[in-house]
Amino acid sequence: MPDQPETLHEIAPEAAFKAQITAREDTILQPLAERSYPALRESQEEDSPLRTPFQRDRDRIVHSKSFRRLKHKTQVFIAPEGDHFRTRLTHTLETCGVARTVARALRLNEDLTEAIGLGHDLGHPPFGHIGEAVLSECLQERFGREFRHNDHSLRTVESLERDGRGLNLTVQVRDGILNHTGPNKPRSLEGRIVRIVDRIAYINHDIDDALRAGVIAPEDLPAEQIEMLGESSSERIDRLVRDMVAASARAGDIVQSDEIGGAMLRLRKFMFDNVYLGPQVRAEADRVENLVRTLFQHFVAHPEAIPAGAFGEPRDDDELATRVTDWIAGMTDRYAFRVFEDFSIPKVSR
Repeated sequence: MPDQPETLHEIAPEAAFKAQITAREDTILQPLAERSYPALRESQEEDSPLRTPFQRDRDRIVHSKSFRRLKHKTQVFIAPEGDHFRTRLTHTLETCGVARTVARALRLNEDLTEAIGLGHDLGHPPFGHIGEAVLSECLQERFGREFRHNDHSLRTVESLERDGRGLNLTVQVRDGILNHTGPNKPRSLEGRIVRIVDRIAYINHDIDDALRAGVIAPEDLPAEQIEMLGESSSERIDRLVRDMVAASARAGDIVQSDEIGGAMLRLRKFMFDNVYLGPQVRAEADRVENLVRTLFQHFVAHPEAIPAGAFGEPRDDDELATRVTDWIAGMTDRYAFRVFEDFSIPKVSR
């Protein structure tokens, strides 16, 4: 046995950290993987002596206010009765765990993958997909704008966090957050992992929640896809991840096989037809639409009710649209309920 170092300092002195990480990545990571150094940021900073740039991004996201708010934002079911339904936060953590598994198997940068996964839904408004759709409709009708949660996730980390200073994340993390959905793929393979795993995670955990809520029964699930992918959520995720790793290794890109990827997309269509746009969720949609529209109309008419923060009062319609969007999209479900009640329900005099 070789002599053991006498102190932990001899194992990883701070001055050698960057060199050690660089040497390790050159040995472990595949050529197409993103390297941790140099850090590419809008505003350059000195490197941390104990964390890679992507680890710093991860920590900044986890310590942000918008990340903490995810625990009170709807995934699918609004104000569900029960402790075990997913929220935006649990979806984010599940996505992150699966994405890291894929990154490790493909010898890609796990720290970058994790940071993108943790940040991808920071800009999601309250009340899940219904809330996003209604907010976008309101903006289109009044200001000719659309709302996309991926665009707002990027705005959140660039311009809203830290009282308007932003988190100054690396270019790779910002690109992965912006392009985790929408027409453009992320530039990095790590970002492309999160883009696919996001779907793998929400389709499967939303099936669990829909079964738990009684929205669908096990026999309602499409038999062909379930036979191909697996009876349980864990079986399906394992099948999808293994297929993704094998197909990506063959292609030199992050992809799924036509057979397994196609089965997942058909299962996703089933979920949209029967759960996301199904009768039980749609029953809540009218109430959510009324609430979001009322909030939107109120704050457009009374922008002085929005805390000015670092941005001052809106000077024109463009600034007004931005301020109202930032304010409503940043709300949790329960805060949106409380604000709605404050100005829409008459107070009883005693």
